[in-house]
Amino acid sequence: MDLSNMSLGDLRNLQDQIKQEMKKREHQEVAKAREQILAIAQSVGVPLKDLVANTRGKGSSVAVRYRHPDNASQQWTGRGRQPKWVKDWVESGKSMDKLRV
Repeated sequence: MDLSNMSLGDLRNLQDQIKQEMKKREHQEVAKAREQILAIAQSVGVPLKDLVANTRGKGSSVAVRYRHPDNASQQWTGRGRQPKWVKDWVESGKSMDKLRV
């Protein structure tokens, strides 16, 4: 297909057709993968709910990695956004290593 001879409108139309075809194929691939997963689970006798269950379990928590030396109630796991007290600590020129538990 020679794209250099196509008008801008034809190229945009082709682009739209490509996007639609890609979405269609992605949905088909997901459906195919889902069928394969279900077939495998059934062949080995594993209930689907066991495959999609949360393996961490409820109530499990992440260990604290940082604690304010002057206020032990200020703790952070190191995940997600830094708490304000951590940002203030770093911006004051102090090392995060001094907060490490």
